[in-house]
Amino acid sequence: MRIALQPAFVLHSRPYRETSVIVDLFTEEYGRITAVAKGVRQVRSTLRPMLQLFMPLLTSWQGKGELMTLTAAELNGTPGRLVGEYLLSGLYLNELVMRVLPKHDPHSGLFAIYRGTLLELQSAKSQLKTLRLFEKKLLEELGYGLQLQNDITSNEALVTDRYYRFLPEYGFERCMESINQPNIFSGKSLLSFATEELNDESALRDAKRLMRLALSPLLGQQKINSRQLYSQLPREHNIEKVEVE
Repeated sequence: MRIALQPAFVLHSRPYRETSVIVDLFTEEYGRITAVAKGVRQVRSTLRPMLQLFMPLLTSWQGKGELMTLTAAELNGTPGRLVGEYLLSGLYLNELVMRVLPKHDPHSGLFAIYRGTLLELQSAKSQLKTLRLFEKKLLEELGYGLQLQNDITSNEALVTDRYYRFLPEYGFERCMESINQPNIFSGKSLLSFATEELNDESALRDAKRLMRLALSPLLGQQKINSRQLYSQLPREHNIEKVEVE
C-alpha cells in the first residue's frame, strides 16, 4: 500500500535504532497509524524538521501491517505555536487521541475537530472550556456521546434548579438530594455543557468532573501523563515559553 499527501499531525515519536524514529500519526482519512521514519535523526535529514508536534503536515507512507514506512512529509499550513500551560493542553489532546482512538479507524470528523482545537488553543481565552468541548466532541465522534438534555427515566427535559445522577452508558436521572457526590450534577451545569456555553466557574468544574467519569471506561486504570504534568504547574504558571517550530 502506498499513500501520498495525506493530511496528518504527529501525536508522539520515539527513537528507533541508531538513526530513526517511530512516529504515531493522526491522519485525516486513515485514522491513527504508526510509521518508522528512517534516518530522521541524522543532521541532514529532510524529514527531521517536519516531524514536530502540532504541525499540519502532508505525509506519504508505504507498507502494510502495523508498522508503515514514512517516505515524505511537508508542511500543510501554518505551524502551531503553543506555549506554557497551552503546550501541556496540546500534549493532553495528543495523549487522549493516542489512548482512545484505535489504530486504522478513520475519523475525519474528529481530525477536523482536533485541528480546530489546536488553532483555538493558540488564542483561547479559556483553555479549560476548549478542552472540555474537545472531550465532549471526542466522545460523540466515537459513538459515546452524552445525553445532556433529558432525564433517562421520565424523558423530560432537564431543569436548571434540579439535580441529576450520572449513570455511565445510560445518561442522567433526577435525584432528590444535592449532596456532594462525584456523580451528581446540577441541571444548570448540564444544560450549560449541552449548549457549549460553560461561562461560569461552577459549570466548568462540573464539566471537568463529568468528563473524568465519562472517559474513565475508555482510558482504563493508567493515568494520563499530561494531567500529572499540569498538576505540577506553579500556581502563577510562570513557565518558560516553548515554541513548537
